[in-house]
Amino acid sequence: MAGGGLSAGVSGKDYPGKFTSKVFWACLIAATGGLIFGYDLGISGGVTSMDHFLKKFFPEVYKKETSAKPSDDQYCKFDSQILTLFTSSLYLAALVSSVFASRITRLCGRRKTMMFGGALFAAGAILNGAASVPIYLSEMAPSKHRGAMNIMFQLSITIGIFVANFINYLTAKIKEGYGWRISLGLAIVPGLIIFLGSFFLSDTPNSLLERDQYDEAKDLLKKIRGVNNVDEEFNDLVAASEASKLVKSPWRDIFKRKNRPQLTFACLIPFFQQLTGMNVFVFYAPVLFKSMGFGSNASLMASMITSIVNLFATIVSILTVDKFGRRFLFMEGGIQMFICQLVMTIAIAAKFGTSGNPGELPEWYSVLVVVAMCVYIAGFAWSWGPLGWLVPSEIFPLEVRSAAQSINVAVNMVMTFAIAQVFTAMLCHLKFGLFIFFACCVVVMSIVVYKLLPETKGVPIEEMTIVWKQHPHWSKFYKDEAPTTEMAKKAIV
Repeated sequence: MAGGGLSAGVSGKDYPGKFTSKVFWACLIAATGGLIFGYDLGISGGVTSMDHFLKKFFPEVYKKETSAKPSDDQYCKFDSQILTLFTSSLYLAALVSSVFASRITRLCGRRKTMMFGGALFAAGAILNGAASVPIYLSEMAPSKHRGAMNIMFQLSITIGIFVANFINYLTAKIKEGYGWRISLGLAIVPGLIIFLGSFFLSDTPNSLLERDQYDEAKDLLKKIRGVNNVDEEFNDLVAASEASKLVKSPWRDIFKRKNRPQLTFACLIPFFQQLTGMNVFVFYAPVLFKSMGFGSNASLMASMITSIVNLFATIVSILTVDKFGRRFLFMEGGIQMFICQLVMTIAIAAKFGTSGNPGELPEWYSVLVVVAMCVYIAGFAWSWGPLGWLVPSEIFPLEVRSAAQSINVAVNMVMTFAIAQVFTAMLCHLKFGLFIFFACCVVVMSIVVYKLLPETKGVPIEEMTIVWKQHPHWSKFYKDEAPTTEMAKKAIV
């Protein structure tokens, strides 16, 4: 594949073992950590569109909304930095959490960090996302099924978003006006699920080896692979663990030349993931639909429809990621999102223009916008959404893996906060040009992936360095290292 380095022929060692029920249930339970994250994403956007909530906490926005005339600029209807801070403040807390997540995971293990994160709810949602769940899933699953098992975390996020939107739709109908309290209060439920579920999880073999529990690690590896002949895989894990113990400061080593190719993508993937504009639609879909002339309940219904699309498209990713590979999904999703953003730009520009006064919106127009957004969300949900968690969690060596994942999520949270905070102002000033901005970002990120990201499908997690050493651009970062070992060479077919 031109410009992509290694071709789709790359595959890993064929370690003995089966896809066992223990792996499936462990990954399923661990993935529920995404419920907190998804619920928080979905609930905040819906609550901020409820009139009773706005009237109580943001009276200026409520007054501006209720007193607006059809001839007013709909683009600027919800332009309030205080209102957006309510939604985006979660990610400031998340950023602080991600700084400490690496050390907590390394010292306590993946399982205890998830348990601790579930107990802390909101900040814990990002502790789960930053340091534990994606790494846990990548380390626990066999390399042939690593992509599908890791994407279960993203599936859990989409379930959380759907549940949040469904609850918002129901509670918005409560005439007494306390529905928003129920929506926010129910955030305790996903936190309890991951907290209680963590008691039924074992740690990963990699994490046990980090803490010198060799016998326990080998016994666990036999159980999760369903065979007794695990010597080759276990020896590779031990070798990686011993190398990681020589590293006294992962935060210093992660910036070494040999780790820069992976570090580049640990920063670029979450950076561009947010510049697709997807989280804007998740946060503000009700507000966005309301700005485009949908009624309050209609906007919540439209958000619920898009969250259902998000859910089923993520299932498509689970079924295809280990068959077609990461690069294919990145590229296909990028093209799909770009086309849909152009359609939405043309549709909104044609009806709203630069004045923000749409006049009367026909039913076909509303259907067109919702359909275009659903197809756009589907493209994100089977590509950049789940791959944003999967790829950074699988490309780093063990000694810097937790630190790298913390950096990945820190960049994600900074960008999420920034985009969420400025979205309503950007919509007010750029108008339909906002969608052009996101479309251009999709083009840039797709080119970066095509030129610079090697395929990692099927490569054992402890052998991952080989795909970077073989890449025409990144190979120069390894020229000063010893020649590739025979063990590593076997990772290439």
